[in-house]
Amino acid sequence: MSYEKLAKDIVENVGGDKNIKNVVHCATRLRFQLRDNKKANKQVLEEMDGILSVVQSGGQYQVVIGPHVSEVYKEVAKNTNIDNKQDDSNDDGEKANWVAQVFDVISGTFSPLLGALAGAGMLKALLIVLTMTGALSEESSTYLILSAAGNAIFYFLPIFIGFTLSKRLGANPYVGASIAAALLEPNLTGLIDSNASFLGIPAIVVDYSSTVFPIFIAILIYALLDKGLRKIIHKDLQMFLVPMLSLTIAVPLAVLIFGPFGTYVGDGIAAGIEFLIERSGLLTGAVLGGAWSFLTLFGLHWGIVPISIQNLATGGDPLTPMFGTAVFAQIGIALGILIRAKDRTLKGLAGSTMLPGALGGVTEPILYGLILRYRKTIIYLLAGGIIGGAINGMLGSVAVAFAFPSFLSIPAFSPIGAYLVGALIAFAIGLVLTLVFGFEVKDKKTSGNEKEQDTPAKTESTQNTEQLIEQESIASPLTGIVKPLSDVNDPAFSSEAMGKGAAIEPTVGEVISPVNGEISAIFPTHHAVGITSEHQAEILIHVGLDTVQLEGKHFEALVKQGDTVKQGDTLIRFDIEKIKEAGFDVTTPVIVTNTDKFTDLIVTDDVEVKANEDFIRAIV
Repeated sequence: MSYEKLAKDIVENVGGDKNIKNVVHCATRLRFQLRDNKKANKQVLEEMDGILSVVQSGGQYQVVIGPHVSEVYKEVAKNTNIDNKQDDSNDDGEKANWVAQVFDVISGTFSPLLGALAGAGMLKALLIVLTMTGALSEESSTYLILSAAGNAIFYFLPIFIGFTLSKRLGANPYVGASIAAALLEPNLTGLIDSNASFLGIPAIVVDYSSTVFPIFIAILIYALLDKGLRKIIHKDLQMFLVPMLSLTIAVPLAVLIFGPFGTYVGDGIAAGIEFLIERSGLLTGAVLGGAWSFLTLFGLHWGIVPISIQNLATGGDPLTPMFGTAVFAQIGIALGILIRAKDRTLKGLAGSTMLPGALGGVTEPILYGLILRYRKTIIYLLAGGIIGGAINGMLGSVAVAFAFPSFLSIPAFSPIGAYLVGALIAFAIGLVLTLVFGFEVKDKKTSGNEKEQDTPAKTESTQNTEQLIEQESIASPLTGIVKPLSDVNDPAFSSEAMGKGAAIEPTVGEVISPVNGEISAIFPTHHAVGITSEHQAEILIHVGLDTVQLEGKHFEALVKQGDTVKQGDTLIRFDIEKIKEAGFDVTTPVIVTNTDKFTDLIVTDDVEVKANEDFIRAIV
């Protein structure tokens, strides 16, 4: 995969560089803030090889890439002036509601820290294993050095948050980090448990290491202060005077008001969670385990991450073991699909999405690449997440270090035995349900093998009838010359990443329906149409290559999404010669996108084909 080309295509189809207010990335997705979401072409983006899904949530236009998102982000950075897009406070672009803005700010603050947090958490988990097995003593200098490496980002978390949050809000990130650092500076920490005051005003000095909410509140105020000072201070004096006044005002306010208030907020949230768990840990765990995957789908899980980190600062986080069971259920589903799938492409997809989840806890590729594609598995996901979460909530397991739930991070939870019970049950539920009941909805019909067991002696006529029942006949939607997909000059089609089928170089500019079914998608540019047949074959007909760039010129759609069509009905008319004159290849891939539903696809041997003639037989 060419990350450079993918990045350029993404930038182009989110409306271009000028439409991008800001872009960051997390573990699996690019998170754009666009000036106008309507300029983005969701259909084209989702069609691209290398993109799992597109989600609009939390005030962001999120393009889900998978584990390779950091490489794509680097290429996006080359195609956009990202640094100049961080401070866009005066922009008049599309505004999200306040709830979306809150999640956007939280996401933008923690996304850059994700790798460091996860890596440090895994190091802390490794140290737990080494000390438990006696391989390393907690008094040894080796342990202390590695412990410092694992603890640093958590101890100095306010400084990192001060930097990323200030940058996200358009204030000077180094001043924001300095405000946070002041709360950890020895002169201030030496005032803890003393009768401290500032200008005669009593000050409550507490330990701010590893905290989240105090610095969040302090930086929100600093960002407003920074903007206000820049309005009243002459530009020639802003370089030193704005930072000086910001530090002089913000740090005392943080000590006197914002810091203690933020501490009380964090303690209050922790007390509320503890209250719910004491009332019913089972119910709390069931709700979190069931809801986590859906929060992740829309990027709303960021609202829980700061609470989990804050809980760790007070001795242990009970939330992560509860929602972590949803992660194990997803891993189980991916393994089940890997074992059960017959299609090699699907096996490869299941394996490649399962490994990041099992080893690193990153399961968005499973969610978007498998579970949303095979929605029957959502039931398995709910069952595993709810039951596993309820068990972990009831048994009272907690996280003692920040880590994404995965098999490698198990030592980061305590008691390990209690945590494993819920996690492994969730994993087993996802795996077993997928293996037993399958991962896709099929027509209710009996397979040939089952009928052979019931009626060993069958006539030739009966066998032929059953063979016809067990296949989907797809007619040619075009008149033209047949080509194998491998000859198509577009890797998204030639690699069969989107599904198997064949291509046609049309000689008549008319697309007809190859089956009886329903129009599942008609692209706004009218160059492509999706049809779901009566027997649930999902067929994509993509007229020409890169013809989306024509923006609908030379195409006429005669149907709309949701229309019921009969085989032979005209769907699209297009002008072959004008499309060629515009410099585009009219070769038209005809793809069965849910290829894995069928054991085989048999394409006609004819070199030329007429519309409505036999074209593809999909064997169930």
